[in-house]
Parts: sequence; C-alpha cells; structure tokens
Amino acid sequence: MATHYKFGQDINQAVKMSEVLEDYVCSEQLYGYASGLFTNVPSMTVGALVLRLRRLDTLRGHLKDYQSKKLDIAIDQYMQVRTDWAYHYTKKIKKESHSRIDAMKAFFYECSDNIRNCIGIYKPEMTRRTIVQELLREMDALGINDDEELLDKIKQIDEKLGKVTEPAGFQWAEILQPAYDNQEFWWLYYSPPNIP
Repeated sequence: MATHYKFGQDINQAVKMSEVLEDYVCSEQLYGYASGLFTNVPSMTVGALVLRLRRLDTLRGHLKDYQSKKLDIAIDQYMQVRTDWAYHYTKKIKKESHSRIDAMKAFFYECSDNIRNCIGIYKPEMTRRTIVQELLREMDALGINDDEELLDKIKQIDEKLGKVTEPAGFQWAEILQPAYDNQEFWWLYYSPPNIP
C-alpha cells in the first residue's frame, strides 16, 4: 500500500474478490487469482478481501452512493460464503495466517545483512502484518482464535519488528488512518530508521 490510495480501485478489487470467493475457498490454492479481465487485482486470499471490506466499511462516509451499494453487495457475498462454507473458510484463514507471518522472516534476514535495506523493503511487510491482523479479527469473530502456534509466531515477529523500527507518522495514505488504530495496528505508525 503506497501513500496513494483510491477508494474506487479498492472497491473494484473487493467486488471482484467477493465474486470469486466461493470458488477460491473451495479450492486447494492458497494464493488465487481474482483478476479475470482486470490486471490490477492482487492475489485472491481471504485476508486480502477482509482487509478491503473492513476498511471500506469503516470509511464508508467517504464513498459515493453507488460505491456504497457495490460495497454492500460485496459484503453480502462474503458473508454468504463465510456462512455456507464455514469449514473451508476457516481452514483457509488459518493457513493464510501462518503463510503470511512465516513469509515475514525473510524481511529480518535482509535487515540483518544491512540495516539500511530495511526502510526500502518495509512496505510489503506492513501490508503482510496488517492482513494477518485482519485474519486474527476474523478468527475472533468466528470463535476460532485458539492457534497457540500462530499467536506465538506473531508475538515473535512483533518483537523483531519493534527492534528494527521506531515511531513515525502513519505510513499509509492519510485518509486510511481512521481505519487503523495506532495500538492494534502499531506497525503502521513505525518505520525502520532512515540511516544515511
């Protein structure tokens, strides 16, 4: 997520993802494709979808009426799949959570090689960690947040993040800030030091 943000693009991505969510949840693939004819849709995962749906819903006051209606349709589709395919859905979010938190380990290897590298490669890690947090919220909502191994991995990653970052301004587009509490999503308010 860069400092540039467009509600329309986020909504279009969320709509496309919600349209293919059922097929995705029932598939074996962890990182799917929701693009079809669209080239700017990221990999399809539950986390990528819930990230967009929650922040768009939180920031609904910024949406135009037609955008809000599109969002409602996407939320309805998502909730239907979440209900109808609960077993497959929960299996996907657990698998994705582990995959994303494990992928963050590479960031620390690169930072340990050269601390100056950290700042240039931090943005994808903020997104990765934010999606994991959205998945934790999803697990809480479903009453399945009992994966001690995952919680331990997240704790270790957060401790490491705290060692290679320092307080900074909100790192994403300012308009998104109300959707991200600075306690729960603290890494979005931190950055690796800019060492000359």
